[in-house]
Amino acid sequence: MTELIDGNAVAADVRAGLESGIETLADAGVTPGLATVLMSDDPASETYVSMKQRDCEEVGINGIHAEIDPEEPAEELYATIDDLNGDPDVHGFLVQMPVPDHVDTREVIRRIDPRKDVDGFHPENVGRLVAGDARFKPCTPHGVQKLLEATGVDTEGKDVVVVGRSDIVGKPMANLLIQKAPGGNATTTVCHSRTKDLAAKTRAADVVVAAAGVPELVTGEMLSEGVVVIDVGVNRVDADNERGYELVGDVEFGSAKEKASAITPVPGGVGPMTRAMLLYNAVKAASEQSGVPVDLP
Repeated sequence: MTELIDGNAVAADVRAGLESGIETLADAGVTPGLATVLMSDDPASETYVSMKQRDCEEVGINGIHAEIDPEEPAEELYATIDDLNGDPDVHGFLVQMPVPDHVDTREVIRRIDPRKDVDGFHPENVGRLVAGDARFKPCTPHGVQKLLEATGVDTEGKDVVVVGRSDIVGKPMANLLIQKAPGGNATTTVCHSRTKDLAAKTRAADVVVAAAGVPELVTGEMLSEGVVVIDVGVNRVDADNERGYELVGDVEFGSAKEKASAITPVPGGVGPMTRAMLLYNAVKAASEQSGVPVDLP
């Protein structure tokens, strides 16, 4: 019987686990502050930001939001970042990607104070992650670790294949999995668009993390019996329904479910965990900046 890994339930547990830390901070007169910055009129980005702000309100984090017209020069965004860097009530913030073409994404990331970089994308934080001394683990890979832990999957000594090499998921996921630490100690292979015979790699895996951004790339024929499948992808494809589309992952769910011992659905798998771990990082940032120690789940 294949276990369906419920990301909503695990995310709820993480959020509940943050309550004591938020209360500890409140007793010391500190309210964690998390800001979002949007320089886009993309409906999906607007939805993501509103969900993050709602999450903040529900757990007792002070949510701050800044919107910048995407037609404005890049300097407007940089000035907003500088203001947030200097605001003592903002402990962490993120710039919702993508930004307009005339804005240098790397400059945006470099400009964020590493102590407030709750996405974990600043080069300093990437370096600390690779060195095994992470300030903030990137939210999606950290969420995947939590899902595996909640499912009882010990990655120590396991063969794990990560399909995808993005800076947001693939690379940090591989780094976390090879760390000499809980949730790590795996033998990790990173596959990508230039990998020869992807199916041979995935069939040899105990755990497959699909994060390539290609709809239903990984099929059941590419998996071994009993594999654990974590599907990070969220892809909109045409469908004959009222909306005209449906959301699918990077894994062909129906066929993969026949092989897997456990699998995440799309939606309802990794997505809720990404948002939960953002709250986790915001509370951690508030603790470190205020000097008030807290227990984190």
